[in-house]
Amino acid sequence: MARVGLREWLAIAPVIASGKLSRYGNEDGGPLTRFERDFSAAFDVRHTLTVSSGTGALIAALVAAGIGPGDEVLVPAYTWIATAAAPLAVGAVPVLVEIDQTLTIDPQDILRKITPNTRAIIPVHMANMVCDMDSIMRIAREHGLLVIEDACQAVGLTYKGRRAGTIGDIGAFSFNQFKNISIGEGGAIVTNDDHLFARARMYHDIGSVFRGHLDNANEPLIPGINLKASQIQGAMLNVQLKKLDPMVRRMRCRYDAMAEILMSDSDLRVGPHNDPANAAGLHVIFDTESEAKAFAARNRRGVYRLHDSSRHVYTFWQPILEQRAVHPKMNPYAWADRKIDYSPNACARSLDILKRTCRIGLGENYPLPLIRYMAKKMTGQRSDDLQSLVTTPGVP
Repeated sequence: MARVGLREWLAIAPVIASGKLSRYGNEDGGPLTRFERDFSAAFDVRHTLTVSSGTGALIAALVAAGIGPGDEVLVPAYTWIATAAAPLAVGAVPVLVEIDQTLTIDPQDILRKITPNTRAIIPVHMANMVCDMDSIMRIAREHGLLVIEDACQAVGLTYKGRRAGTIGDIGAFSFNQFKNISIGEGGAIVTNDDHLFARARMYHDIGSVFRGHLDNANEPLIPGINLKASQIQGAMLNVQLKKLDPMVRRMRCRYDAMAEILMSDSDLRVGPHNDPANAAGLHVIFDTESEAKAFAARNRRGVYRLHDSSRHVYTFWQPILEQRAVHPKMNPYAWADRKIDYSPNACARSLDILKRTCRIGLGENYPLPLIRYMAKKMTGQRSDDLQSLVTTPGVP
């Protein structure tokens, strides 16, 4: 998780002093335009659009892709509820898909869940665990589906040399307090498609109809809402972007160190990763639920059992399970061609994995010797690493 400090405070002071806080009104585009330019360069993508939140990014991405009433969108059973709620906001319905032991959407279950009404897949790079994008993109192309990557929980991570969020047709990022880039609240959309970008930009700004200086790629104007970010957010993002890659490198370093120690314990099984060479999310899988509970209880600092983080588990998404909407006449489930299954057994294999799995924080903001010490404690080994905390030079 990114830290916010003095550099962000210093960055926003000139913006406040200028009085030009909104997206439009700066001759050079202001800090927001600079961030979008630099983010696009760092992520090797053509277009970046900063928005007010990760949820807003997902909704605007779906609008840009033309997803709407009667459409089905495949989402994983383990994710923040916004991934499933975003399709509802555009009139589509989310269809639950199992995860596998990488904690990401299972490509084999994607194949089982595709119907004639399926229009898009939202793979989620969950908890810095990247999806099997090779398989997902192959399935999408074979079945004529759009891929909207939810990279909100993996900002800056890579999959086989490409940034998570830039592989599908359009990607969504979050910059809230708990993400790899943090400004409190914020998000971004990225795409290489001019038309998707134009539609997303029109939707994120109700005033876009009056902004004749914008290139809309010959797309007809659509009514939008207000998901715009401010120049204060842009100023903070410029600072945070410079911190991102060094932080990801620290995460990678700590993953390697902790995984090596944990794998030396025959009772611990480190979970698989879809790109092991660039892994930056760590979890251990047990044979039984009781073993996972015991491990989490013994190691309360930086360890938790995934099923205990209930807000990320589909069986706790009450308004979605009950198929409710803001108004009965606007309920997307009334437009669906079939009954959508959200029963407790809809993704029983995912629940089993979550109950037997513990996530381990990598402590990227702590000294590496301390991280090794904590890993050894998890295995029951003696460790003298604490003695070296003050004396080890050059520890990343």
